Amino acid sequence: MTPVELKIRTMEFAVRILKMVDSLPKSVAGGTVANQIARSATSVAANYRAALRGRSRAEFLSKIGVTLEEADETTFWLELTMRAGLLSPTRLQPLHTEAEELTKIFNATRSTTKRRPGENQKS
Repeated sequence: MTPVELKIRTMEFAVRILKMVDSLPKSVAGGTVANQIARSATSVAANYRAALRGRSRAEFLSKIGVTLEEADETTFWLELTMRAGLLSPTRLQPLHTEAEELTKIFNATRSTTKRRPGENQKS
């Protein structure tokens, strides 16, 4: 997957999460999850975009690290939503799978970048 394809994929993931958030119950629990998951999922897309614009390897690694954390946090909120029964597992499972895949991709990207020599090499 190219960086541009991954940038599009993270944006589409954020959009799917935002649409899901609108179907959460209008309750304290639903509102809490809605705010947190909307923030973390959109942050995945925003921070990956920022990583691609990084001026140095260190800046790229920093932003990829944040992207990884936000993808993992989104996975957490999806799991909590399922456990709390706020939405059906059928509705949430594809989003959960995507969040896990993105987490793995960003973890591998960070590991690979750390292992490669060269200050200007970003991926």
